[in-house]
Amino acid sequence: MLNIALFGPPGAGKGTQSKKLLEKYNLTYISTGDMLRSEIAEGTALGNKAKSIIESGGLVDDELIVQLIEKKIKTNPKSNGILFDGFPRTVVQAYILEGLLLKLNTSLNAMISLEVPEEELINRLLLRAKTSGRSDDTLEVIKVRLKEYEEKTKPVAKFYAEKNKYFPLKGVGKIDDIFNNIVNVIEMVKEPIKTNIVLLGKPGSGKGTQGNLLAKEFGLVYISTGKLLRQEIAEGTEIGKIAKPYMDKGEIVPDEIPIQLIERKIKENPQAKGFVFKGFPRTIVQAYILDGLLERENMSISALIEMKISTLEAVKRLSERAKTEKARPYDASTELIVNRLEQYKTKTLPVIDYYKNLGKYTSVRAEGPEREVFKALEHELSNIMEYNY
Repeated sequence: MLNIALFGPPGAGKGTQSKKLLEKYNLTYISTGDMLRSEIAEGTALGNKAKSIIESGGLVDDELIVQLIEKKIKTNPKSNGILFDGFPRTVVQAYILEGLLLKLNTSLNAMISLEVPEEELINRLLLRAKTSGRSDDTLEVIKVRLKEYEEKTKPVAKFYAEKNKYFPLKGVGKIDDIFNNIVNVIEMVKEPIKTNIVLLGKPGSGKGTQGNLLAKEFGLVYISTGKLLRQEIAEGTEIGKIAKPYMDKGEIVPDEIPIQLIERKIKENPQAKGFVFKGFPRTIVQAYILDGLLERENMSISALIEMKISTLEAVKRLSERAKTEKARPYDASTELIVNRLEQYKTKTLPVIDYYKNLGKYTSVRAEGPEREVFKALEHELSNIMEYNY
């Protein structure tokens, strides 16, 4: 996740820059001020409690703020991270944020501060009062808020400076110039986002061939549970002995076996840019397993790409493969081929629906020449990586 706190006194331009950052990085926007004003407008219990404090320029109780933040994060599970505007405002809140992000298995990448002279701030806020109608932008309240910032919020800068996560930037000038300076900092501090792709399709759709090609083209690590299992069988390992009867029939191997192989492969490639998964998940339970496995490594599935072919084409391809040195035991008869296709229909199609519901699904037609199919997959993966970054 990319987690940024945009820091600075009232009127520094955080709201303006936040809009541009949200569009560029697909982040969840957390503005405690906006959330509180929304609660006030809706007349909620929290809003009524906060109204008098905000109008006098004070700070709302931390417990209430945390409740709002957690609620907002949980309603945006698809974002690439969080942009905090107006939080943390005190050192206590900085500690709260550390704990909150730790709970999400992540941390703050940077606090970026927009530095603006006080006279300029007052002029901006008075101008905003005329155009926005915000009741908390009177001269008296502005001075209280700036004093609050100086006394309570400035120490937060020291808190993050000691962690080498504090970056002050000039907040006066052209909006685009300020934005570009913020982006430069973010690009410097953000952790590389790993791209993890699941390739699914009927048996014989070409997942193995295309998965290898995609991995090489984009610098990813190819993980084929089928290939790993066949290797275990060839070496006569305990895993291989357990897996062989299932593999011979083209049936799904017990989940605990591929889990071990996938975990081992990931641990062997700690510097990988991401992974292409072929042959797993093949059931909805395996989809949950893979999500949990990746979450433990601070990763997630970027997308599932379905390689679409007709049932007739699948039967034809598998029957032809049975005559070659690439033949699998489950290619040996029409009965075994039909069994595999039936398993795909009943057990694997729900996996596709699962990732569709998460907004992580795309597809390509896979019946054309190998090169054309690869070009289509390359296009889809390029779009996925561009969106993630």
